[in-house]
Amino acid sequence: MSAGDQSPGNQSPVGQVPGGHRPGLGLGSLGRRLLLAFVLVAVSSVLVLSGAALVGVDRGVQVAQQDDREQIAARAAAAAADAYRQTGGWEKVDLSQTLSIAGVASARVAVLDADGETLASSGAGNGNGNPEGQGGGQGPGQGAGQSENVVTTPILVDGAEVGSIRINFGGTAGTRVIDVAWAWIAVAAAVALIVALAASWLVTRLLVRPIRQMTDAAQSFTAGDRQSRVSGRAPGELGELSVALNDMADAVVRSERDRRNMTADVAHELRTPLAALQAGLEELRDGLVQPTPEGLAGLHDQSLRLGRVVADLAELTAVETAGLSLRLASVDLTQVVREESTVRESELRAADVNLTVDVGRPVHVRADADRLHQAVGNLLANAARYCRPGDTVNLSVTAEGDQAVLRVADTGPGIPADELPYIFDRLWRGRAAEQVAGSGIGLALVREIVGSHGGMIEAASVLGAGTVITIRLPVDA
Repeated sequence: MSAGDQSPGNQSPVGQVPGGHRPGLGLGSLGRRLLLAFVLVAVSSVLVLSGAALVGVDRGVQVAQQDDREQIAARAAAAAADAYRQTGGWEKVDLSQTLSIAGVASARVAVLDADGETLASSGAGNGNGNPEGQGGGQGPGQGAGQSENVVTTPILVDGAEVGSIRINFGGTAGTRVIDVAWAWIAVAAAVALIVALAASWLVTRLLVRPIRQMTDAAQSFTAGDRQSRVSGRAPGELGELSVALNDMADAVVRSERDRRNMTADVAHELRTPLAALQAGLEELRDGLVQPTPEGLAGLHDQSLRLGRVVADLAELTAVETAGLSLRLASVDLTQVVREESTVRESELRAADVNLTVDVGRPVHVRADADRLHQAVGNLLANAARYCRPGDTVNLSVTAEGDQAVLRVADTGPGIPADELPYIFDRLWRGRAAEQVAGSGIGLALVREIVGSHGGMIEAASVLGAGTVITIRLPVDA
């Protein structure tokens, strides 16, 4: 932030509104709101993702465990069926392999015959021929069944059910997996939350700092510091806003400077005829001179000069606001040039200035015909006023792409390079114009007329060789 030229001891540090302190991590009210919004989004996202991860892990573990249990139960049932085939019944069957399969999985197993009687089991039973934790039996002909931790699978020999296997796996394995998942998800959630909070605070600072700088600059500018501008770079649209704010401040400064200059110029233009009128009238009032036709004519000329200045200022004001009242239509620019050159030909002839018109086919523009006549007339009147006897003024109209181009070129004395940038300013008159009558508003009027039609005007000049005024207007499609 460039706070401009402030008095010592009255400067505000960056990050503070002049005359006040911003509490809350130096973020201000908007920053705290943004930070709170970011934090809420981050916390809710972490909670939702953590919950989804836990549910997914739990369901995945359950599905994987159930699939493994059913495979173990199927292998145990197949081993029991092989033992049954070898002995032809349950009387002398060897079920050690069946029990060992379940033992490897740290599960309790019970082998039941077709009537539900326990043939063999591992671990403590519940007195009903079931492994601990499994209540009730399953009659012959029932398919495989299971509860949370118990899997029951029929023993099939040649398609006939001769018994069943019931395996109780317990619940410790799944619980351990969930506990491990909880631990890792909790760590990941904490890390993600810390990163999200840090990122939220950083993003909030990056967003709020340029806004705060723009606020400080605007407040300093409003308080009278016309040098206050937004410094530094801001991201994206905030950067564009800071540039626009600086441009607006520059425009206000230029407008104030132009207003002061115009006031001084108007006072200067009015002072000379007013002083002459005042002196002449005082002499007549005091009887120092007798009224004569020549003296009265001189006073009348001074009053006419005052009238011209006031009329030119009124006309300039009208043109500056003409954008709201232009009567736009399709206008042939070549026809406007022909007509206006005919009107101004006598004025140019009286000044001993030659006029040539170089126009071809019609070139139509969307414009107010009266205002275009006024602009061309002012350019020709200006040429008649400043060109030397014997000089030539050439008018030409061409179409260049989507633009209509009007050029007014003369072979006059030209304009010094240091004065050329100012010829379209209000009330500006160059050093060579001291002996030329005029108010310095003609070219300013032309610029305003062209600008109100969406066009551009530019000037090029070589001292001693002439000047070229170029007007570009959009072609009427």
